[in-house]
Amino acid sequence: MSFGLSKFLKNILPKRLFYRGLLIVAVPIVILQITISLVFFDSLWIERWFSPMDRTLRRELKPKIGEHWFNTISYKEVVDLRIKFRDGVLQIFFPKERIQVSSIRIFAFWITIPAILMIAVAIIFLKNQTRPITKLAQASERFGRGEDIEEFRPSGALEIRKAGLEFEKMRKRILRHLNQRSEMLSGISHDLRTPLTRIKLQLAVIKDKDLSEKISKDVDEMEKMLNEYLQFTSTGAKDKTETFDISNLLNEIVLKYENKNIEKKIKEKIYFNGRPNLIKRCIGNLLDNAIKYAEKISVNLEKKNSTIIISIDDDGPGVDKSEFQNITKPFYKVDKSRSDSKSSVGLGLSISSDIIKSHGGDIKFNKSKMGGLKAIISLPY
Repeated sequence: MSFGLSKFLKNILPKRLFYRGLLIVAVPIVILQITISLVFFDSLWIERWFSPMDRTLRRELKPKIGEHWFNTISYKEVVDLRIKFRDGVLQIFFPKERIQVSSIRIFAFWITIPAILMIAVAIIFLKNQTRPITKLAQASERFGRGEDIEEFRPSGALEIRKAGLEFEKMRKRILRHLNQRSEMLSGISHDLRTPLTRIKLQLAVIKDKDLSEKISKDVDEMEKMLNEYLQFTSTGAKDKTETFDISNLLNEIVLKYENKNIEKKIKEKIYFNGRPNLIKRCIGNLLDNAIKYAEKISVNLEKKNSTIIISIDDDGPGVDKSEFQNITKPFYKVDKSRSDSKSSVGLGLSISSDIIKSHGGDIKFNKSKMGGLKAIISLPY
Protein backbone atom coordinates (compact mmCIF):
# COMPACT_ATOMS: atom_id res chain seq x y z
CA MET A 1 0.00 0.00 0.00
CA SER A 2 2.73 2.46 1.03
CA PHE A 3 4.83 1.50 -2.00
CA GLY A 4 1.88 2.14 -4.32
CA LEU A 5 1.21 5.51 -2.65
CA SER A 6 4.88 6.46 -2.95
CA LYS A 7 4.90 5.53 -6.62
CA PHE A 8 1.70 7.51 -7.19
CA LEU A 9 3.21 10.61 -5.53
CA LYS A 10 6.37 10.29 -7.62
CA ASN A 11 4.28 10.20 -10.79
CA ILE A 12 2.25 13.32 -9.99
CA LEU A 13 5.12 15.40 -8.54
CA PRO A 14 7.18 17.56 -10.93
CA LYS A 15 10.32 15.99 -12.36
CA ARG A 16 12.54 19.09 -12.59
CA LEU A 17 14.55 20.46 -9.67
CA PHE A 18 13.34 24.05 -10.18
CA TYR A 19 9.65 23.13 -9.87
CA ARG A 20 10.32 20.81 -6.94
CA GLY A 21 12.15 23.59 -5.12
CA LEU A 22 9.35 26.00 -5.96
CA LEU A 23 6.82 23.52 -4.58
CA ILE A 24 8.82 23.08 -1.36
CA VAL A 25 8.91 26.87 -0.84
CA ALA A 26 5.41 27.78 -2.04
CA VAL A 27 3.26 25.04 -0.45
CA PRO A 28 4.18 25.82 3.20
CA ILE A 29 3.60 29.54 2.59
CA VAL A 30 0.18 28.92 1.01
CA ILE A 31 -0.90 26.51 3.78
CA LEU A 32 0.29 28.93 6.46
CA GLN A 33 -1.58 31.82 4.83
CA ILE A 34 -4.78 29.75 4.61
CA THR A 35 -4.45 28.73 8.28
CA ILE A 36 -3.90 32.32 9.42
CA SER A 37 -6.84 33.53 7.34
CA LEU A 38 -9.19 30.87 8.73
CA VAL A 39 -8.17 31.60 12.32
CA PHE A 40 -8.43 35.34 11.78
CA PHE A 41 -11.89 35.27 10.17
CA ASP A 42 -13.10 32.69 12.69
CA SER A 43 -12.09 34.99 15.55
CA LEU A 44 -13.88 37.91 13.86
CA TRP A 45 -17.08 35.84 13.55
CA ILE A 46 -16.89 34.80 17.22
CA GLU A 47 -16.32 38.37 18.37
CA ARG A 48 -19.34 39.49 16.36
CA TRP A 49 -21.72 37.22 18.30
CA PHE A 50 -19.81 36.59 21.51
CA SER A 51 -17.62 38.99 23.46
CA PRO A 52 -14.08 37.61 23.90
CA MET A 53 -14.16 38.97 27.47
CA ASP A 54 -17.35 37.05 28.22
CA ARG A 55 -15.85 33.87 26.78
CA THR A 56 -12.71 34.26 28.86
CA LEU A 57 -14.63 34.91 32.10
CA ARG A 58 -16.98 31.97 31.48
CA ARG A 59 -14.05 29.61 30.87
CA GLU A 60 -12.13 30.72 33.97
CA LEU A 61 -15.05 30.97 36.45
CA LYS A 62 -17.11 27.91 35.55
CA PRO A 63 -14.79 25.20 37.00
CA LYS A 64 -14.00 27.24 40.15
CA ILE A 65 -17.24 28.98 41.21
CA GLY A 66 -20.76 27.56 41.46
CA GLU A 67 -23.73 29.73 40.52
CA HIS A 68 -22.60 33.13 39.26
CA TRP A 69 -23.57 35.93 36.93
CA PHE A 70 -21.52 38.71 35.38
CA ASN A 71 -22.13 41.79 33.28
CA THR A 72 -19.45 43.31 31.03
CA ILE A 73 -21.68 45.72 29.13
CA SER A 74 -23.43 47.97 31.69
CA TYR A 75 -20.21 49.58 32.93
CA LYS A 76 -17.47 50.97 30.74
CA GLU A 77 -14.39 50.28 32.89
CA VAL A 78 -15.51 47.62 35.40
CA VAL A 79 -17.13 44.19 35.37
CA ASP A 80 -20.11 43.43 37.60
CA LEU A 81 -19.69 39.91 39.02
CA ARG A 82 -22.36 38.37 41.28
CA ILE A 83 -21.85 35.05 43.08
CA LYS A 84 -24.46 33.13 45.06
CA PHE A 85 -23.20 33.03 48.63
CA ARG A 86 -25.17 31.24 51.37
CA ASP A 87 -28.64 32.85 51.41
CA GLY A 88 -27.61 35.96 49.56
CA VAL A 89 -25.55 37.25 46.64
CA LEU A 90 -21.95 38.52 46.75
CA GLN A 91 -21.45 41.40 44.31
CA ILE A 92 -17.91 42.22 43.14
CA PHE A 93 -16.70 44.99 40.85
CA PHE A 94 -13.21 44.75 39.26
CA PRO A 95 -11.55 46.60 36.35
CA LYS A 96 -11.71 45.13 32.86
CA GLU A 97 -7.95 45.62 32.51
CA ARG A 98 -7.36 42.60 34.74
CA ILE A 99 -8.98 40.28 32.20
CA GLN A 100 -6.60 38.94 29.58
CA VAL A 101 -8.45 37.95 26.45
CA SER A 102 -7.28 34.53 25.14
CA SER A 103 -7.90 35.20 21.44
CA ILE A 104 -4.40 36.63 21.06
CA ARG A 105 -2.84 33.48 22.50
CA ILE A 106 -4.99 31.26 20.31
CA PHE A 107 -4.08 33.30 17.26
CA ALA A 108 -0.36 33.08 18.13
CA PHE A 109 -0.72 29.33 18.69
CA TRP A 110 -2.32 28.77 15.27
CA ILE A 111 0.43 30.78 13.61
CA THR A 112 3.41 29.18 15.40
CA ILE A 113 2.49 25.47 15.34
CA PRO A 114 1.59 25.25 11.60
CA ALA A 115 4.70 27.29 10.77
CA ILE A 116 6.94 24.87 12.68
CA LEU A 117 5.24 21.86 11.08
CA MET A 118 5.55 23.33 7.58
CA ILE A 119 9.24 24.17 8.10
CA ALA A 120 9.92 20.62 9.33
CA VAL A 121 8.14 19.08 6.32
CA ALA A 122 9.97 21.46 3.94
CA ILE A 123 13.34 20.49 5.47
CA ILE A 124 12.58 16.78 5.02
CA PHE A 125 11.59 17.23 1.37
CA LEU A 126 14.55 19.53 0.70
CA LYS A 127 16.92 16.99 2.25
CA ASN A 128 15.51 14.32 -0.06
CA GLN A 129 16.23 16.59 -3.03
CA THR A 130 19.82 17.32 -1.97
CA ARG A 131 20.68 13.68 -1.12
CA PRO A 132 21.29 12.67 -4.79
CA ILE A 133 23.56 15.71 -5.23
CA THR A 134 25.55 14.66 -2.15
CA LYS A 135 25.87 11.10 -3.47
CA LEU A 136 27.09 12.41 -6.84
CA ALA A 137 29.66 14.66 -5.11
CA GLN A 138 30.90 11.75 -2.97
CA ALA A 139 31.22 9.48 -6.01
CA SER A 140 33.12 12.21 -7.90
CA GLU A 141 35.46 12.73 -4.94
CA ARG A 142 36.17 9.01 -4.60
CA PHE A 143 36.77 8.62 -8.32
CA GLY A 144 39.04 11.68 -8.28
CA ARG A 145 41.16 9.99 -5.60
CA GLY A 146 41.53 6.95 -7.86
CA GLU A 147 39.29 4.63 -5.86
CA ASP A 148 37.41 1.85 -7.59
CA ILE A 149 33.71 2.76 -7.37
CA GLU A 150 30.72 0.76 -8.48
CA GLU A 151 28.49 1.84 -11.33
CA PHE A 152 26.79 5.07 -10.25
CA ARG A 153 23.00 4.95 -10.28
CA PRO A 154 21.57 8.47 -10.59
CA SER A 155 18.40 9.44 -8.75
CA GLY A 156 16.42 12.54 -7.84
CA ALA A 157 15.26 15.34 -10.10
CA LEU A 158 15.67 15.25 -13.88
CA GLU A 159 18.67 17.61 -13.90
CA ILE A 160 20.46 15.59 -11.19
CA ARG A 161 19.78 12.34 -13.06
CA LYS A 162 21.22 13.86 -16.23
CA ALA A 163 24.34 15.03 -14.36
CA GLY A 164 24.71 11.55 -12.83
CA LEU A 165 24.41 9.85 -16.23
CA GLU A 166 27.00 12.20 -17.76
CA PHE A 167 29.34 11.54 -14.81
CA GLU A 168 28.99 7.78 -15.34
CA LYS A 169 29.75 8.17 -19.07
CA MET A 170 32.77 10.34 -18.28
CA ARG A 171 34.01 7.81 -15.68
CA LYS A 172 33.82 4.98 -18.20
CA ARG A 173 35.63 7.05 -20.87
CA ILE A 174 38.44 7.94 -18.44
CA LEU A 175 38.81 4.34 -17.30
CA ARG A 176 38.88 3.15 -20.89
CA HIS A 177 41.56 5.72 -21.75
CA LEU A 178 43.67 4.79 -18.70
CA ASN A 179 43.36 1.09 -19.47
CA GLN A 180 44.38 1.65 -23.09
CA ARG A 181 47.41 3.67 -22.01
CA SER A 182 48.44 1.10 -19.44
CA GLU A 183 47.92 -1.83 -21.81
CA MET A 184 49.92 -0.10 -24.55
CA LEU A 185 52.91 0.69 -22.33
CA SER A 186 52.73 -2.70 -20.65
CA GLY A 187 52.52 -4.45 -24.01
CA ILE A 188 55.50 -2.53 -25.40
CA SER A 189 57.54 -3.23 -22.26
CA HIS A 190 56.75 -6.95 -22.32
CA ASP A 191 57.43 -7.23 -26.04
CA LEU A 192 60.85 -5.61 -25.65
CA ARG A 193 61.85 -8.09 -22.94
CA THR A 194 61.95 -10.94 -25.47
CA PRO A 195 64.69 -9.45 -27.72
CA LEU A 196 66.59 -8.31 -24.62
CA THR A 197 66.60 -11.87 -23.33
CA ARG A 198 67.94 -13.12 -26.67
CA ILE A 199 70.66 -10.44 -26.60
CA LYS A 200 71.68 -11.60 -23.11
CA LEU A 201 71.97 -15.19 -24.31
CA GLN A 202 74.08 -14.13 -27.30
CA LEU A 203 76.35 -12.06 -25.05
CA ALA A 204 77.30 -15.21 -23.19
CA VAL A 205 78.95 -16.67 -26.31
CA ILE A 206 80.81 -13.52 -27.40
CA LYS A 207 84.53 -13.97 -26.92
CA ASP A 208 85.36 -10.25 -26.76
CA LYS A 209 84.82 -9.52 -23.07
CA ASP A 210 85.14 -5.72 -23.36
CA LEU A 211 82.47 -5.59 -26.06
CA SER A 212 80.32 -8.01 -24.07
CA GLU A 213 80.51 -5.85 -20.93
CA LYS A 214 79.62 -2.65 -22.85
CA ILE A 215 76.62 -4.29 -24.50
CA SER A 216 75.62 -5.86 -21.17
CA LYS A 217 75.57 -2.42 -19.51
CA ASP A 218 73.32 -1.08 -22.27
CA VAL A 219 71.01 -4.06 -21.85
CA ASP A 220 70.86 -3.49 -18.08
CA GLU A 221 69.96 0.18 -18.66
CA MET A 222 67.22 -0.83 -21.07
CA GLU A 223 65.85 -3.29 -18.53
CA LYS A 224 65.80 -0.56 -15.91
CA MET A 225 63.87 1.68 -18.29
CA LEU A 226 61.38 -1.09 -18.99
CA ASN A 227 60.88 -1.59 -15.26
CA GLU A 228 60.09 2.11 -14.91
CA TYR A 229 57.56 1.82 -17.74
CA LEU A 230 55.90 -1.14 -16.02
CA GLN A 231 55.89 0.70 -12.71
CA PHE A 232 54.27 3.70 -14.38
CA THR A 233 51.54 1.55 -15.96
CA SER A 234 50.78 -0.15 -12.63
CA THR A 235 50.37 3.16 -10.77
CA GLY A 236 46.65 3.11 -11.39
CA ALA A 237 46.23 -0.41 -10.03
CA LYS A 238 43.11 -0.71 -7.91
CA ASP A 239 44.56 -1.27 -4.46
CA LYS A 240 42.06 -1.30 -1.63
CA THR A 241 41.68 1.83 0.45
CA GLU A 242 42.25 1.30 4.15
CA THR A 243 43.11 3.23 7.30
CA PHE A 244 46.73 2.70 8.31
CA ASP A 245 49.44 4.21 10.50
CA ILE A 246 51.44 6.39 8.10
CA SER A 247 54.02 7.06 10.85
CA ASN A 248 54.77 3.35 11.07
CA LEU A 249 54.92 3.09 7.27
CA LEU A 250 57.52 5.87 7.01
CA ASN A 251 59.65 4.30 9.74
CA GLU A 252 59.61 0.98 7.87
CA ILE A 253 60.61 2.66 4.59
CA VAL A 254 63.54 4.52 6.18
CA LEU A 255 64.78 1.44 8.05
CA LYS A 256 64.69 -0.57 4.83
CA TYR A 257 67.43 1.63 3.30
CA GLU A 258 69.82 1.03 6.24
CA ASN A 259 71.41 4.40 5.52
CA LYS A 260 72.88 6.30 8.48
CA ASN A 261 72.77 9.55 6.50
CA ILE A 262 68.96 9.54 6.52
CA GLU A 263 67.61 11.44 9.51
CA LYS A 264 63.96 11.25 10.50
CA LYS A 265 61.60 13.34 12.60
CA ILE A 266 58.36 11.40 12.48
CA LYS A 267 55.42 12.15 14.75
CA GLU A 268 53.93 8.92 16.03
CA LYS A 269 50.39 7.58 15.65
CA ILE A 270 49.20 9.54 12.61
CA TYR A 271 46.55 7.58 10.73
CA PHE A 272 45.60 8.06 7.10
CA ASN A 273 42.87 6.60 4.91
CA GLY A 274 44.46 5.57 1.61
CA ARG A 275 46.40 2.88 -0.23
CA PRO A 276 49.58 2.03 1.70
CA ASN A 277 51.34 0.30 -1.21
CA LEU A 278 51.04 3.40 -3.40
CA ILE A 279 52.17 5.73 -0.61
CA LYS A 280 55.13 3.43 -0.01
CA ARG A 281 56.04 3.56 -3.71
CA CYS A 282 55.78 7.35 -3.74
CA ILE A 283 58.07 7.85 -0.72
CA GLY A 284 60.45 5.23 -2.11
CA ASN A 285 60.74 7.12 -5.42
CA LEU A 286 61.49 10.38 -3.63
CA LEU A 287 64.12 8.78 -1.37
CA ASP A 288 65.74 6.98 -4.32
CA ASN A 289 65.99 10.28 -6.13
CA ALA A 290 67.48 12.00 -3.06
CA ILE A 291 70.00 9.19 -2.41
CA LYS A 292 71.12 9.36 -6.04
CA TYR A 293 72.20 13.01 -5.85
CA ALA A 294 72.72 13.78 -2.11
CA GLU A 295 74.64 12.53 0.90
CA LYS A 296 72.46 13.68 3.80
CA ILE A 297 68.68 13.35 3.80
CA SER A 298 66.02 14.36 6.31
CA VAL A 299 62.50 12.85 6.45
CA ASN A 300 59.86 14.70 8.49
CA LEU A 301 56.22 13.89 9.27
CA GLU A 302 53.77 16.14 11.11
CA LYS A 303 50.07 16.99 11.25
CA LYS A 304 48.82 20.57 11.02
CA ASN A 305 45.09 21.08 11.55
CA SER A 306 43.46 18.75 9.00
CA THR A 307 46.56 18.17 6.84
CA ILE A 308 49.33 15.56 7.01
CA ILE A 309 52.66 17.01 5.85
CA ILE A 310 55.59 14.85 4.75
CA SER A 311 58.81 16.65 3.79
CA ILE A 312 62.02 15.17 2.38
CA ASP A 313 65.12 17.43 2.40
CA ASP A 314 68.54 16.71 0.96
CA ASP A 315 71.91 18.46 0.55
CA GLY A 316 72.32 17.62 -3.14
CA PRO A 317 72.81 20.04 -6.03
CA GLY A 318 69.10 20.82 -6.03
CA VAL A 319 66.94 21.99 -8.91
CA ASP A 320 66.50 25.45 -10.34
CA LYS A 321 63.29 27.14 -9.22
CA SER A 322 62.10 27.47 -12.82
CA GLU A 323 62.10 23.65 -13.12
CA PHE A 324 59.85 22.95 -10.11
CA GLN A 325 56.74 22.79 -12.31
CA ASN A 326 58.40 20.52 -14.88
CA ILE A 327 60.05 17.80 -12.82
CA THR A 328 56.76 15.99 -12.21
CA LYS A 329 55.97 15.74 -15.92
CA PRO A 330 56.29 12.24 -17.43
CA PHE A 331 59.55 11.55 -19.30
CA TYR A 332 61.00 14.93 -18.28
CA LYS A 333 64.67 15.16 -17.29
CA VAL A 334 66.16 18.26 -15.69
CA ASP A 335 69.73 17.55 -16.82
CA LYS A 336 69.91 15.23 -19.81
CA SER A 337 73.73 15.33 -19.78
CA ARG A 338 74.03 13.51 -16.44
CA SER A 339 75.24 9.97 -16.70
CA ASP A 340 72.61 8.78 -14.23
CA SER A 341 69.84 10.15 -16.41
CA LYS A 342 70.74 7.84 -19.28
CA SER A 343 69.29 4.84 -17.43
CA SER A 344 66.17 6.71 -16.41
CA VAL A 345 63.17 7.77 -18.46
CA GLY A 346 62.00 10.45 -16.01
CA LEU A 347 58.96 8.73 -14.53
CA GLY A 348 59.84 8.50 -10.82
CA LEU A 349 58.61 11.93 -9.74
CA SER A 350 55.68 11.74 -12.15
CA ILE A 351 54.54 8.51 -10.51
CA SER A 352 54.91 10.09 -7.06
CA SER A 353 52.86 13.12 -8.12
CA ASP A 354 50.09 10.94 -9.59
CA ILE A 355 49.90 8.86 -6.39
CA ILE A 356 49.62 11.88 -4.11
CA LYS A 357 47.01 13.61 -6.28
CA SER A 358 44.99 10.39 -6.47
CA HIS A 359 44.74 10.59 -2.65
CA GLY A 360 43.40 14.15 -2.79
CA GLY A 361 46.74 15.68 -1.81
CA ASP A 362 49.44 17.76 -3.45
CA ILE A 363 53.21 17.63 -3.89
CA LYS A 364 55.38 20.74 -4.13
CA PHE A 365 59.10 21.40 -4.37
CA ASN A 366 61.19 24.11 -2.79
CA LYS A 367 64.75 25.05 -1.88
CA SER A 368 65.90 23.03 1.12
CA LYS A 369 67.64 24.56 4.13
CA MET A 370 70.22 21.80 3.70
CA GLY A 371 71.12 23.29 0.31
CA GLY A 372 69.40 20.81 -1.97
CA LEU A 373 65.83 20.01 -2.95
CA LYS A 374 62.84 19.84 -0.59
CA ALA A 375 59.78 17.77 -1.51
CA ILE A 376 56.65 18.70 0.45
CA ILE A 377 53.70 16.27 0.40
CA SER A 378 50.30 17.43 1.72
CA LEU A 379 47.60 14.84 2.39
CA PRO A 380 44.07 15.38 3.77
CA TYR A 381 43.69 14.04 7.32
